[in-house]
Amino acid sequence: MAEKLAPEKRHKFVHNGQTVFEWDQTLEEVNLYIKLPPNIHPKQFYCKIQPKHVEVGIKGNPPYLNHHLTCPAKTDDSFWTLEDDIMHITLQKRDKGQTWSSPILGEGQLDPYSTDLEQKRLMLERFQQENPGFDFSQAQFTGNCPDPRTFMGGIRTG
Repeated sequence: MAEKLAPEKRHKFVHNGQTVFEWDQTLEEVNLYIKLPPNIHPKQFYCKIQPKHVEVGIKGNPPYLNHHLTCPAKTDDSFWTLEDDIMHITLQKRDKGQTWSSPILGEGQLDPYSTDLEQKRLMLERFQQENPGFDFSQAQFTGNCPDPRTFMGGIRTG
């Protein structure tokens, strides 16, 4: 049932007509997807993930991305992989349930409507995790959606 509440599509950050990265999020993580340029050996790519910063590039060149994150990440649980010409960066949210409007501070921010949809989906994902016997995939909110991180005393950990 939880897969019914998974992100349906990735958000795109486009600059000057070129997709810089795509991304999605769950209650616990934010995923960035960067299409790699052709004809470059995978060992030449690098990614540095810090609690509030990410840097991505090709060794010996200026970084492709060198930006602050919108929200802090847990570096011990964050990682990156190369899959089918895509760099996939998984950022573990420091604050589970926090709705990120973009992975990169000031770049590709979601509009208020899309941010609201993300918050609603994350709230339903939280309900699903806390009540695994129920199916919340068709549930809807009327009015403002509560913050999934803080609603009713916050997310239970452990």
